[in-house]
Amino acid sequence: MDPRQQAQETHQRLIDFYGHPDWQNPLPPLDELISTILSQNTNDTNRDRAFESLRTQFPTLEEVRDADQAEVIESIRTAGLANQKGPRIQNILNEITLQRGSLDLSFLADMPTEEAREWLLQFKGVGPKTAAIVLQFSLGKPAFPVDTHIYRVTGRLGLRPAKMNADQAHDYLAGLFPEETYYDVHLNIIQLGREICHARVPNCPDCLLQDICEYYADLQKGADPKS
Repeated sequence: MDPRQQAQETHQRLIDFYGHPDWQNPLPPLDELISTILSQNTNDTNRDRAFESLRTQFPTLEEVRDADQAEVIESIRTAGLANQKGPRIQNILNEITLQRGSLDLSFLADMPTEEAREWLLQFKGVGPKTAAIVLQFSLGKPAFPVDTHIYRVTGRLGLRPAKMNADQAHDYLAGLFPEETYYDVHLNIIQLGREICHARVPNCPDCLLQDICEYYADLQKGADPKS
């Protein structure tokens, strides 16, 4: 099957199965940026606890920026890697203040998508996934974030080359799916990855994509799956 046809078929089946998803409680872009940094190498629950703890202790982003570093680190401890993430968040907040004069990223909404993406990527600790999440879910711009679930599922399906890394997969997968489907595809593939296409033992018999999946085809042939 042609990769674009496979991508379209994947999108349509996921819509038929899961419907049109809804991102819960979208955050302002700077809050989303911080939340996404906290999400790195941890799960959603720990991220949310750390973000809530941070904003409870420091009600404004200016207070986060100006706080004692040790207090910021302690407030986000549940997210893991707090000694790295705390200074990183404060450094980004300081740099934004230097560049913009205030802690507000709403101006990115008026930029072309690629320009806004490059602006976000200038900061240490902001990679393609973090930038894409802010663009897509806070600014409503077409971007295709690739998290661990999407990387795994698209690899098994054969939607991306097996040896392609996650950073490369952002642009590659964005080129396969139409822009207007990014939101639905991103959230529905994540749901599939959480519920069916598990990391260790995927539940292939219950998967709605098994007949267009390279991993499942390899299993049926008795070959070692590629992912």
